[in-house]
Amino acid sequence: MASPYPTQTFSSDGISIAYFDVGAGDPILLVHGFASSKSMNWVTPGWADTLLKDGRRVIALDNRGHGESEKLYDTEAYPANVMSGDAARLIDHLDLGRVDVMGYSMGARISAFLSLAHPEKVRSVVFGGLGIGMIRGVGGQDLIVSALEAPSLADVTTPLGRKFRQFAQQTGSDLKALAACMRASNNRISADDIAGLKPPALIAVGTTDDIAGSAEELAALIPGSKVCAIPDRDHMLAVGDKAYKKGVLEFLAARP
Repeated sequence: MASPYPTQTFSSDGISIAYFDVGAGDPILLVHGFASSKSMNWVTPGWADTLLKDGRRVIALDNRGHGESEKLYDTEAYPANVMSGDAARLIDHLDLGRVDVMGYSMGARISAFLSLAHPEKVRSVVFGGLGIGMIRGVGGQDLIVSALEAPSLADVTTPLGRKFRQFAQQTGSDLKALAACMRASNNRISADDIAGLKPPALIAVGTTDDIAGSAEELAALIPGSKVCAIPDRDHMLAVGDKAYKKGVLEFLAARP
């Protein structure tokens, strides 16, 4: 699904990053997951519409290597702490000051690095689709890289590899760029670092998600954080769930 919102671009340290910026009110920055895009993660599941109806200014970017942003093939371009710099520069580019931030899966890891490095830019943060995997890692990188680099889907034999290869093809992604990104994507945050997170945090994970790791275990490390359990949803289906949306709107309404 193409985004109904006009795409703009800006230069983030010389890399072209695509984004949309719609609505008015308190700004929220949305950071999508691996092999997804601003449209696939936030428009198709109804998030942008939900947040606009809640009276918010909605900004979503295509992470480097994804969507309409520039494709890079060097693994060193893709650690989450490096990718978080694109989000920080977009906040500055739009002169937003402080924003609420929500990331899903890989986007949650990027949002965590953003929040730790630039707490002055982040009013609150939602970690969607990533629990204690934020600290321990989520595994399977080698299988996913092999699947992305295979000559065709028919050559991929592992269930995890097939799932990611199918999704990447469905989203029309650049497989070579994604393979480089996946090689770098699992840089972890220490328990001590995440314990020092300053912005209010919500951790939203599907109760049948076998990728994210426990939301409760991550919440136990972050003082004052909240958990939104998304009932009977796995990693893919949790993204647009109504319980997830309800939990996030309630969190945003209650945060200082």
